Amino acid sequence: MVDSSHDDTSRTGLLAERGYPRTYREFVGMFPHEEACRTYLEHLRWPAAFACPACGASGVPWRQTRGRLVCSACRHQTSVGAGTILDKTRTPLTTWFEAAWHLTTAKNGLSAKTLERTLGTSYRVAWTMLQRYRVAMVRAEREPLLGTVEVDESLVGGIDRGGKPGRGARKSIVAIAVEVKDPKGFGRVRMRHIPDASGASLVPFVCDVVAPGAVVQTDGWQGYNDLPKHGYVRQKTVLASSDDPAHVAMPGVHRVASLLKRWILGTHQGSVNPSHLQSYLEEFTFRFNRRTSRSRGLVFRRLLEQVVVTAPLTEADVTHGYDW
Repeated sequence: MVDSSHDDTSRTGLLAERGYPRTYREFVGMFPHEEACRTYLEHLRWPAAFACPACGASGVPWRQTRGRLVCSACRHQTSVGAGTILDKTRTPLTTWFEAAWHLTTAKNGLSAKTLERTLGTSYRVAWTMLQRYRVAMVRAEREPLLGTVEVDESLVGGIDRGGKPGRGARKSIVAIAVEVKDPKGFGRVRMRHIPDASGASLVPFVCDVVAPGAVVQTDGWQGYNDLPKHGYVRQKTVLASSDDPAHVAMPGVHRVASLLKRWILGTHQGSVNPSHLQSYLEEFTFRFNRRTSRSRGLVFRRLLEQVVVTAPLTEADVTHGYDW
């Protein structure tokens, strides 16, 4: 898939080719049946020519019933969904496409319960489809954050009555990194559910998502003390001695944290199991990094591009939380 972290509106060539629907009416017209869905996925998976997953030979495959493709060189049988998250699915492709359309075009996404009612499937099918799509939203080779990056943590879930406030609270801790633009504005975001706010959790997060040499803006928390040892320029703001409140001193992470909590509370009624929290963070990241896209239909295409290059997932892989 094309880089999931960059703004899709810059790809004027893809916008011009109209390889995606722009409205729901166009979507229904493009994908009325299984064959149309398979043809579209074939184009995304093998844009030049069919390549046999067994022998690697390119060419025109033989076509059999139920969408099976047979390599003309080695006679290996496959399908467009084999080796992807659609591998061995018993759910019709039209249902998968319908779910992807609503997931990417709804302004704030949708919960599994809403998808269940929209598609007319069981709750389990709707929930599993969403979980698989969330895994597909992540591209392993996505570029790290560049330039000036704000990094901080946020507590998701609030504070129980009598609970301990701050970093010691017994709540889900989410590390957030946001590119800060000059003179104003924010770029891409990365988030991770971490077990605690120690340096053992925070420094690896920064090393994984921020390019070496970047300027990392943090508060005075000691968990970030080792960042210079890993090639980062740390700009520290001790909030306790600063005249500015936290949301002014570090506006990026606080804006993102506020949007994240509002999204979880509104779309998912505040009910997110900690074992699945990272999946929701990846969906939020996918949406946030495409917030300026001029076409929701293009975001739909981006998701399907990633679907055909994401390894198969079983229901067991996502039931108790995907191993990120």
